[in-house]
Amino acid sequence: MHDGTDESLGPVLTVGQRIKLLRESRGMTREVLAGLVGKSPSWLKRVENGEIQQQPRLPMLLQLAEALKVRDLSEITGDQSMPVRMFTGPGHPALHDVRAAINTMPFQANGTVQPLRYLRERLDTAWRTRHLAPDHRTALGQILPELIRDVQLTASLYQGDDRRRAQSLLAETYGLAQMFLAYQPAQDLLWRVADRALMAAQESEDPLALSCAVWFLSQAHRDSGDFEAARAINEQGMAALQPYMDDPSVPLLAMWGALSFELAFTTARTGDVAEAWRYWDEASRVADRLPADYYQPWTSFSRVIMGAHAVTVAVELRQGGESARQADGAEAIPIPSRPRRGRHLIEVARAHQIRRDPAAVLGTLQLAEQTAPETIKYNGYARRMTLELVESGPVALRGQARDLADKIALLV
Repeated sequence: MHDGTDESLGPVLTVGQRIKLLRESRGMTREVLAGLVGKSPSWLKRVENGEIQQQPRLPMLLQLAEALKVRDLSEITGDQSMPVRMFTGPGHPALHDVRAAINTMPFQANGTVQPLRYLRERLDTAWRTRHLAPDHRTALGQILPELIRDVQLTASLYQGDDRRRAQSLLAETYGLAQMFLAYQPAQDLLWRVADRALMAAQESEDPLALSCAVWFLSQAHRDSGDFEAARAINEQGMAALQPYMDDPSVPLLAMWGALSFELAFTTARTGDVAEAWRYWDEASRVADRLPADYYQPWTSFSRVIMGAHAVTVAVELRQGGESARQADGAEAIPIPSRPRRGRHLIEVARAHQIRRDPAAVLGTLQLAEQTAPETIKYNGYARRMTLELVESGPVALRGQARDLADKIALLV
């Protein structure tokens, strides 16, 4: 008689039991996981306890996989292997070359030590390219490998004040690399550049470089689901910057605002409504002190970005009415960066999804694809929303949804 066990594998776990084990192993409460996938804690409890007999549909399984940071859906379903990357985006063709550059030891690199002013100009050009190109990952993939090697070599060979300035450039270069690596199947590499950026920033003794590195490292922890570490690093970084804030430069003031918003983002992820909006208010007050036309290239922090940030906070908090209010007219926010505008449009689509407007979801995702094709192609939220429209959206929309799925290389 079958007793629910397999002699070779041990107890056969249900999907709900697997979800509960994964959640607990990651130190996540039921409330946090439920919030991340847009469900109530009571729904998740029923799934975990087997009170809902039907297995969650694929879009929901993918949301759970993303929230629980599993690489293969079989960890949740127990069925045959199905890598999450089949649905969450491919690795960019330039990923191999970027990885090779990062892994090149500076003393083995070819080339000559370059003047810091020249490296500064190249890095500024790379940031402009990243913001203006619709295919920004492809454009960065052509620039990054050589830039990473040259800055790594220069930072290892300069001495004294020049070495500190070179380390500042290196921290920023790693931040740009993290932009390229985000949402790709290269988590090991992303963590490597985030850690290296912080070490380079500390060696540079430059508060601006430190703020940049802290911002990127906090994001890495938040996106991995480690909200406690994300908040701690963020707060510790701001404490280290506090002595410089009596009369900060415009770039440093913008980074302070960006870090304030990161606290809003992180607390929104954990469902803390009051804290999330309080930090958003603090960030907004900082933005008001910036020149009207200023746009921080590393973080996009600016006056214009605060409306987009409000959409993000409302969506992360699953505030249906507030997200709808913030999303109304938000498509028209004049964000100068194409990939950042594409990401904002995906957040607006999430707001439309919360209020169950599939036509608006599809239309906004189509606009995001037109704006920045390589943003939506690698964004897990956008890919899951598209998959859901293809699988269970209104029949009249499924043809357009399939066309969008083809454009973003989504297997359906």
